[in-house]
Formats: sequence, C-alpha cells, structure tokens
Amino acid sequence: MHLLEHFELHPIVELHLLGIDLSITKAVIMMWIACFLLLILSIVATRRSRLIPSGFQNIMESVILFLRNNLVLDTMGEAGLPWFPFIATLFLFILMCNLLGLIPGSFTATSNINVTAALAILVFLSVQAVGVYKHGIFRYLQGFIPSGIPLWFLPIMVPIEIISQFAKPFSLAIRLFANMLAGHGVILVFLFLILSLKSYVLAILPLTGVVVMSAFEIFVAAIQAYIFAILAALYLEAAIHLEH
Repeated sequence: MHLLEHFELHPIVELHLLGIDLSITKAVIMMWIACFLLLILSIVATRRSRLIPSGFQNIMESVILFLRNNLVLDTMGEAGLPWFPFIATLFLFILMCNLLGLIPGSFTATSNINVTAALAILVFLSVQAVGVYKHGIFRYLQGFIPSGIPLWFLPIMVPIEIISQFAKPFSLAIRLFANMLAGHGVILVFLFLILSLKSYVLAILPLTGVVVMSAFEIFVAAIQAYIFAILAALYLEAAIHLEH
C-alpha cells in the first residue's frame, strides 16, 4: 500500500447518467455529512432564538457577524450584502469539509481537485453572471479593455485580460486542493513512520509530529476556507464595480 492511496477515490455506488459519472465516493459522502452537520448546527442555534443571545446561539451569531463584517462589508460594501448568504455558505461548507478530514478514517473532500474545481467554477459563473446582470453584456465586456490604452495594444491586452479571468478560478481550485493535500500528506507520513518503526520509544517523535501537525491543520482549515471565501468576495466586488 502506498501513501497516496488514502487520497484515491473509488466508487462506493457506481452511477452513470447520460454519460456523466455520478458515482458516490467517499468525497461525496463527506460533503453530504458536512451539509447535514451545518443544517443541524443551524437548527440548534435558531431553535430557541432570543433577542439577547446566549450559549450556542451567541457563538453562531458571532460567527455570522464576523463573516458579514469581514468577508462582505469590508470587501464589497453595502452592495455586496445580497451575496452574503453565498459567501458565508462557501466559507462554512469548506471549513466543515476541511475539519471533517481531520477525523481518523475519514476523507478530506477538499483534498480532491474535482471538489475544489467545482467550487471554483461556481464562483466563476457567479462572477460573470453578476457582471452581466449589473452592467449588461456589452458594458461588462468593455471592462476587459483598460481605459486609455492605444488601439494597437488591444490585440495584446484583451487576451491577457481574458486569461486573467480564467486564471482566477484555476488559482482558487489549486490553492485549496494543494494546501489540504499537503497538510494531510504530512500527517500520513508521520502515521506511516509510527507503523513502520514498530517501537514505542522511536515512535514518540513521529507521534509528536502527528499531534503538532493535526493542531496546525485546524488553523490551516480555517485559513483556507477564509481565503477562498474572501477571494470569491473580491472577484464579485470587481464584477459589481468594474475596475476599468
């Protein structure tokens, strides 16, 4: 058994529809669990909501206010408030998937490029949709042409602007995927060392590494969710207020 087998996905239930592979894998199950847990947390937090929050309601409201103020208002302004549910859902979903992957025997859905690519494509389509809706297709396309540049430079500048648009979802997908894959890969290396050393004394060092890296991965899980969400907010803000 090699180290990367942990990150390989094999169909648990094979399902194909119109040539599209819709098989259920560990990544799909972990995403279902993440959605279910977020739903349960929302129900628990709002089941006995009070004007003056306390307990778990207070914790959840603090998280929501933090996301509203830091991810939306500070980045997009008042015009971005309609997009708050989308940005907050991205953050919470990615965070839950990241944290669930730290449970022994589970799988980190965000360490699979298909998952992160799907999230990045969703952001990309949302950005294009809001840009066209807000400014109209012709005015939005004009935003790809920087003002004040000479006409002879357009054949060079326009392709660069278009490539930069497609580079954004690519970087979103790769950044989240690579960070989650690398962190969990390091933990797996330490775990394999513990199993291969077959000595309680020698296993102390890699065991310490597992504990330290697991604690660090909790921090990384939150940071990567925050980075993905705030970049999505910045891309949406750029579409709402054309840069050029």
